[in-house]
Amino acid sequence: MAAFTLTVRGMTFRGTEEGPSDGPLALLLHGFPDSHQTWRHLSGPLAALGYHVVAPALRGYAPSDLASDGNYQMASLVLDVVAIEEALRSKEKSVLIGHDWGAIIAYGAAALAPDVWSKMVTMAVPPPDSIANSFMTYDQLQRSWYMFFFQNALADFVVPMDDLAFLDGLWADWSPGYNATDDLEFTKQALREPDRISAALAYYRSMFQADLLDPALQEFQDALNQPTTIPTFYLHGEDDGCFGIRNIGDPLASLPEGSQFETVADAGHFLHLEQPNHVEQSITAFLQR
Repeated sequence: MAAFTLTVRGMTFRGTEEGPSDGPLALLLHGFPDSHQTWRHLSGPLAALGYHVVAPALRGYAPSDLASDGNYQMASLVLDVVAIEEALRSKEKSVLIGHDWGAIIAYGAAALAPDVWSKMVTMAVPPPDSIANSFMTYDQLQRSWYMFFFQNALADFVVPMDDLAFLDGLWADWSPGYNATDDLEFTKQALREPDRISAALAYYRSMFQADLLDPALQEFQDALNQPTTIPTFYLHGEDDGCFGIRNIGDPLASLPEGSQFETVADAGHFLHLEQPNHVEQSITAFLQR
């Protein structure tokens, strides 16, 4: 893998890239608490298929820039992705792959710019329509406690303590039994600076606090709620401790023809790291189909 750098929308995004530069773009989006290094297992196989594989650190995550305006709402994240795709677009349509927050952003990018993507792969967070009711169950609200804790200013002090030990706890809860030593170090490199973890928390705060939203982006924010028209492959870990398998509803219900859903056994929230060979084979098969 080579280092990747691109400046769009007044921000410089950095990460990794692999594969032919003139191949169809495969844009890989990471989640929280994670880093662009989460795609190190998938990047090579996609490049071998001829894709130009780009895995950027999302805004706020090192080594990409912090947002100069402090804005981390959904519309900004999606517009970043759309701008990156436009700058790197080949003659063929691009492919979008996202995990956790990356999946949420992918749904938004597919809704905002449906004509530029040929296929989409998402993991660990189902399409919004399929969880409209199940998210409000006691079981899922209990699993999602951290989202509500992040709304409190206390999180600014607690999460960075003891070299971000809070994140160690999330990984252990969400992917029980997985040795996340390497991944946690990559994650902490991306978030260890105080401004970086503040940016990551701002993603969640922008979901619930209307005063953090830029009125100028309201049109884009509203457009993100449209269901995708792009064939989508959704994968979910059977033992996911963050989003319970019983709470994901029917992911295919709101997805178009040609979409697929797979439950991955012996895997939790970070399924692409826990079962990299299986997930890679499933994804490449879907993209080749």
